[in-house]
Amino acid sequence: MVSQTLSVRSKIFVAALAASVINVLPAVAGSSYPAHTPVSEVTRPPIGWVEFCVEYYPECKTKPSVPRDILLTTQAWKKLERINFWVNSHVKPMTDMDHWGVFERWNYPDDGYGDCEDYVLLKRRLLIQLGWPREALLVTVVLDNEDVGHAVLTVATDKGDLVLDNKKEDILLWSMTGYRFVKRQSQSDPNVWVSLIDPQPVTATATGLFGILRPRTHD
Repeated sequence: MVSQTLSVRSKIFVAALAASVINVLPAVAGSSYPAHTPVSEVTRPPIGWVEFCVEYYPECKTKPSVPRDILLTTQAWKKLERINFWVNSHVKPMTDMDHWGVFERWNYPDDGYGDCEDYVLLKRRLLIQLGWPREALLVTVVLDNEDVGHAVLTVATDKGDLVLDNKKEDILLWSMTGYRFVKRQSQSDPNVWVSLIDPQPVTATATGLFGILRPRTHD
């Protein structure tokens, strides 16, 4: 069962979020980042996803659908917190080479071990099981500060694109993660991947998580 534990900082933020649902928070001073990651053209999916779809064919046998964003209520935020905390706490990091003897393999960490994309796949599956639309739960490839590839889960909400990450305790707006965003699943079809137009990322801060709200065109 997913833990109900919330950090003190998270509880404080949830209270602030409840107010922001009614009254939008002011924009971050001097910030010019959109709330949603800008999307470019269709690109090639990661080989890990392609091979995952061979092994888990029924999960990838989907039809194009209408993109959907999550309405980020206080209840929705608490669910994200619980799922992110539970998966990060219960899965132990292990490279694919140590785990499977291969350089790259995307799989569910059912034995309690996995690397970044395995964390992402499990968080996505658990949220879908809770009734969240897959159109808002997007596997995403980023580069960290050392230009090393990494996978995170982007959750598209009416307040912006949030990132669930096994390397970070907090759930952050995409532009506050410090990553460079490369590509992710399309909201209309999880088997179609799109390139991301990423301005120079900023350092994560405690302010302005929902500070910039701009309309966007769905991919």
